[in-house]
Amino acid sequence: MLPALFVSHGAPTLPFDDVPSRDFLKSLGASLPQPKAILVVSAHWDTHVPALNTVKVNSTIHDFYGFPEGLYRLRYDAPGAPDLAARAQTLLVQNGLQVALDGERGLDHGAWVPLMLAYPGADIPTLQLSVQSQSSPAHHIALGRALAPLREEEVLVIGSGGFVHNLRELDRHGLNAAEPDWSSAFAAWVHDALMETREDDLKNYRKLAPQATRAHPTEEHFMPLFVAYGAGGAKPKVSRLHKSVTFGSLRMDAYAFG
Repeated sequence: MLPALFVSHGAPTLPFDDVPSRDFLKSLGASLPQPKAILVVSAHWDTHVPALNTVKVNSTIHDFYGFPEGLYRLRYDAPGAPDLAARAQTLLVQNGLQVALDGERGLDHGAWVPLMLAYPGADIPTLQLSVQSQSSPAHHIALGRALAPLREEEVLVIGSGGFVHNLRELDRHGLNAAEPDWSSAFAAWVHDALMETREDDLKNYRKLAPQATRAHPTEEHFMPLFVAYGAGGAKPKVSRLHKSVTFGSLRMDAYAFG
């Protein structure tokens, strides 16, 4: 059975950046059994209720500005997965969750940047699910738990966000700038809580983790982690797949659950 994954997608330029996280993502697809479909939860689609895109072919959304022109020429027009959207909707509704469907939206860069690296063929049917940043970690764990049966159906569930994500605190002097203590302290606490499956602590990370509001001034980039954790099942087996940092405090860690 496929694990559920959390990956940090970093800056939109990641496909061009010579950093360890890019190399990790480029090797990720080959390290896993080939999925029949992918469900990706992106920090860059934030809605009031969980939403699923139902398109037959995904467009490539360049939801950023001010980057090199070559970045806007990248495309990842993977097939859509409307049948998987219907299955995911059923699972969410059965677990008491509201669901909206979007028949127009494609893949934003939180989805296509890591997928372009891990599955460059863009030939696997792909479904995107939104986050609800105004809702709690417990809500997102429940989302993941509802979707956990998809893993038995050869669907790869990926949460794509950022392990530490504070754009105002980035060190713009270089990709390989040293990590500050506040970032490493937060990341170490979350890592330990994940490895020990301290679910109650994770749900209350905002109060318990050191430097939590500094690591995540807004929570949309952290919520995909909780979906992936939930999709791993109750008390999931947790493995850290990757650990690195770019621009000082942009932590690029990745985990497998289940």
